[in-house]
Amino acid sequence: MKTDIFSTAITNRKKIKFLYSFNPIELEPYYLSINKGGSKVIYGRVNSSSQVKMFEFNKIFNIKVLNNSKFSPIIPILPIYN
Repeated sequence: MKTDIFSTAITNRKKIKFLYSFNPIELEPYYLSINKGGSKVIYGRVNSSSQVKMFEFNKIFNIKVLNNSKFSPIIPILPIYN
């Protein structure tokens, strides 16, 4: 269920909001993966931040897709932007 919600949000470039260990997070989701421990994770840019962070699925609750806000992924191509 979480995978479907996140996949749709990534495809449609929609921001998501959720609770992560009881902390509210607003995220621009970039991609889904599995970490070294075998747990599903999602990578994305947290709102008002420039770094991409990883979030484990088992700590994510109350997922909401924010339909009114789209985003464009920030992909550092030139070294001056890193």
